[in-house]
Amino acid sequence: MKPDVVIARFGELTLKGRNRARFERRVLHQLKALLEHVPGIRFTPEFGRIYIELNGEPTESVAAALDKVFGLYSYSPAYTAELDFDAIRSKAAEIVAGLPRRPETFKVSVRRANRSFPYDSQQMNYLVGGYVLEHVPGLTVDVRKPDTELHIELRETRALLYTDIVEGAGGYPYGSNGKAVLLLSGGIDSPVAGWMAMRRGLELEAVHFHSFPYTSERAKQKVVDLARVLAQYSGDIKLHMVPFTELQTKVHQAYNDNLLVTILRRAMLRIAEKVAEREGAQALVTGESLGQVASQTLPGLNASRRAVQLPILQPLIMTDKRDIIRLAEDIGTFGISSLPYEDCCTLFVPPSPSTNPNMRVVEAIERNMPWLPDLIDKAVQETETLRITAGRKDEHAHLF
Repeated sequence: MKPDVVIARFGELTLKGRNRARFERRVLHQLKALLEHVPGIRFTPEFGRIYIELNGEPTESVAAALDKVFGLYSYSPAYTAELDFDAIRSKAAEIVAGLPRRPETFKVSVRRANRSFPYDSQQMNYLVGGYVLEHVPGLTVDVRKPDTELHIELRETRALLYTDIVEGAGGYPYGSNGKAVLLLSGGIDSPVAGWMAMRRGLELEAVHFHSFPYTSERAKQKVVDLARVLAQYSGDIKLHMVPFTELQTKVHQAYNDNLLVTILRRAMLRIAEKVAEREGAQALVTGESLGQVASQTLPGLNASRRAVQLPILQPLIMTDKRDIIRLAEDIGTFGISSLPYEDCCTLFVPPSPSTNPNMRVVEAIERNMPWLPDLIDKAVQETETLRITAGRKDEHAHLF
């Protein structure tokens, strides 16, 4: 017996105030994009939820997409029955008898949204539960901690029955809280920071700095693959590949002491800010975690932040590395991030990078590099932009 419909529910936060309709439209748009490969389904929005009519399509395809949709707090594969007492209790017994693992205890919970139905919720709990007990051997009722809880919703035109409530991705609908640019490296942290930003409703574009020939094509492909994982949560994502070799090399030739990482980091942020302004983004997102490396001390973060005007969002700033790794494993980026292909962040690192950069010294060093602004502009102009689509590996079409 296959489910007939999937009930997708919004979270309480997305239902408050005048934003509710906008949030729900965004979720519906994303669901349609992620499920365009499942032609038979039909969407029916209702207050606080979306019904996905399966029309014979497999539940697994829909569930895989729902797990990637921010703004949904739970979903349930459900069976339908006519709004008739005998049909409902017959379907209830069929569902419980057909469970993959037969429970020892169960409970029936009825919600009567249709007030014209002749029995109220308490009566239906008793009558349907009694029928299931008679027709499914080996069961007992436990209203406190049952092995299985059978939910029945009496709607306007039909009854919906289900036993599973699957936790959704939560957060806010993708793109509902503005647009930002993610500084995406090949490491573990930045993809997780990007995922967390998307979960809070930010539309993301990504910027990656590569230093060919010091970094390989495999390192570049690694970042494309990370962007493709993030695209599973958005449908697609722009990836801006910034050529950083000339700037990085010239800075290294002019200055090779303990503030080198700070100088290069500030240049990266300036480039990312220019890309963000060009793309209409209102913030930068980075993967720093306080104290994790020399450049992520509080003085180091402060020195980097002062290079730009746009706000810098740091979702991982107070997160332990082991927790970041767990999240990376959960969202599917850890294996890719662990591949041994280096990016530009690992090049030309001084033996003892400063953990307490002095801003006056940093700015004095930059004043001795009058060519730096021109190289920043050149890097932006020569940036290659790809549109990365979830599930595709042949879409490297240049947009600019």
